[in-house]
Amino acid sequence: MRKIGLVIGVVLSSVTLYAQGPFPKSAKEDKEKIMSEAYWKIWNPKVQAKIDKDIEKNRKADAIVQLESVEKGTEIKVEQLSHDFYFGASAFNFNQLGTPYRNRRYRELFGTLFNSATVPFYWNMFEMEPNRPRFKEEYWDTEEFWNRQEHPEDVVHWRRPSPGAIIDHCISHGVRVHGHPLIWGTRGFSQHMPGWMFNYATPEERKNLEKIMKYIPSKVGEWDQYTDAYKELTPKQLEEMFPNLAQEMKRLFEKRIVEIAEYYGDRVESWDVVNESARDFAEGRMIPGSKICQSWYGLMPGDYTYESFKVAERVFPENVKLNINDYWTANDYPKQVKDLMKRGAKIDVVGSQMHLFNPQLCLDIAAGKEIQTPTYVWDLMKRLAKPGLPIHLSEITITSPGDDDRGRKIQAIITQNLYRLWFSIEPMMAITWWNVVDGCGLKGEPTVSGLFTRDMQPKPAYYALDNLINHEWKTNLTLKADENGQVKFRGFKGKYKLSWTDEKGESHSIMYHLK
Repeated sequence: MRKIGLVIGVVLSSVTLYAQGPFPKSAKEDKEKIMSEAYWKIWNPKVQAKIDKDIEKNRKADAIVQLESVEKGTEIKVEQLSHDFYFGASAFNFNQLGTPYRNRRYRELFGTLFNSATVPFYWNMFEMEPNRPRFKEEYWDTEEFWNRQEHPEDVVHWRRPSPGAIIDHCISHGVRVHGHPLIWGTRGFSQHMPGWMFNYATPEERKNLEKIMKYIPSKVGEWDQYTDAYKELTPKQLEEMFPNLAQEMKRLFEKRIVEIAEYYGDRVESWDVVNESARDFAEGRMIPGSKICQSWYGLMPGDYTYESFKVAERVFPENVKLNINDYWTANDYPKQVKDLMKRGAKIDVVGSQMHLFNPQLCLDIAAGKEIQTPTYVWDLMKRLAKPGLPIHLSEITITSPGDDDRGRKIQAIITQNLYRLWFSIEPMMAITWWNVVDGCGLKGEPTVSGLFTRDMQPKPAYYALDNLINHEWKTNLTLKADENGQVKFRGFKGKYKLSWTDEKGESHSIMYHLK
């Protein structure tokens, strides 16, 4: 059974070594100073023991490896090279951090700490002009360009780099690429739906748009905001008002998916095909057979989630995983997934988000309030597992409640305990941290939710994750071959290198995948 002091110690040993100043001498002092007694009653030894047991059961497997021409007693070095489980992060600030040193440290994370990268494909920044997708890097995507920007957060494509260089880097370093997203209904600066789409409206439709929309200027052109007049119409009335636009929107949605699939094939291993549509499902807005969805976002093609998955299934290679993703985690979400699958949509993974954007939430957690407790997480994952699919915890934010020593340590302790819990859950297949660097989130998001400071100095939460991913959750052993030339061990699922030296002093090695 894991003692509370030891649980704290794994995180805080890194804090002692790398953070500013030493940590208090005893675990009891650590607990009292950083997290409340009420917090540790929630994350108690019994809970920690269950997490350990579930990690052992769900993330490990037994290996029996037959070696050729190996004498009994030969020492075999067993070294785990990679995980089958995906530990990811968004790669939205690739080469955008202002100096070669910062950019290099950022890039190195993908291949050392993270084996998965979420790459941005937000439509209005990926295709800022119709028929001109930003597949390839241009000068304004280069490190040289970004290093010259005094206020990069004010540049229009901040956090929206061209995907080309990111994908090349990830593939060359053995990092899985996850595209986010293909379809999403949000409007506005640095979000998804491009404003130019409504240029396909006829003059009469344009007049009708003016009745139900306001146009807000932004740095990338105007975008739409729907009025109460929109809400008072029925889907049938909207179909009659926008017959041509409905047809064009459907065509453009399909064109986007087809073009991306044809360009990337299976170089991008998985996609969030549709992002955050569960609310439309819950409110009965996506009507099979309709030409327009009266989405809470605004005008969307009819039944857009189902239609998007059907197009994606048709045009992507079979081995590419098609994900659905949402922050909406009530019962409506697994119901939506099961409904789509029943209707013949290929969905491979259920994505779910967990954002502790408000620093007060992390202070409340430290005080022992029941937020993201083990019981809550177990119940939530049980609900999301109802469709019988793997779960990708696709967007994670854990904010430091204050850019100070205690706030950073609170962030680290919450991070360690939640990651251990998530990693232990059987259907979980990936966890993705959202904003890696402080001050690099979307405007309005917290500035201290990163694993690194703005100048790429690691915070305690980084060391907590590095300790788990690269040390505690990797199997490295030295064993002796038995009389049959076999070695047997139990280890974390992933790829291994087994090496040894024979009686002649010659070195040998084999690769082994433990599944």
